[in-house]
Amino acid sequence: MPGAAPGTRVAVASGARQETAAPDVAVLVGLQASGKSTFYEQCLAGRYAPVGKDRMPRSARRKQDRQMRLVHEALGAGRSVAVDNTNPSPEEWRPLVAAAHACGATVTAYWFPPDLPGSLERNALREGRHRVPDIGLRATVRRLRRPTRADGFDAVHEVRFDGRGGFLVRPLDGES
Repeated sequence: MPGAAPGTRVAVASGARQETAAPDVAVLVGLQASGKSTFYEQCLAGRYAPVGKDRMPRSARRKQDRQMRLVHEALGAGRSVAVDNTNPSPEEWRPLVAAAHACGATVTAYWFPPDLPGSLERNALREGRHRVPDIGLRATVRRLRRPTRADGFDAVHEVRFDGRGGFLVRPLDGES
């Protein structure tokens, strides 16, 4: 509709035009123990419904199908959703990008550049099911690829620790 900002859904109620932000799918991309879940809690919680395979019972079957159902349900209800997994490659992104666009949502990648020594160190401090075997991090780093707009994302942001317990988020050059 003319005059509407990109990524804005326009609703007409009682003859008056009313603009609301389209829902967004935030895809967090990075190694285990790279700060993705903490970033979600500090920066996206309250605005984005959390979805991730780690949030499912360990015994859950067909986690990918279940995750996609949760994404579709949130978008169908007009809510933004954050997918908090490693999401290391296009094989994991494609269904999320397709679901977002099919539902009229935007899709934003949050890229956590790999720091294998730092992730191994943070992971060693984890306990129980949250600790990933080191071989898992090493396997993920081999598959990890930086997302780009060519992958279908509407925006790509880089996320780094700020050294004070928070994060620095910046659009990647030419990406957003």
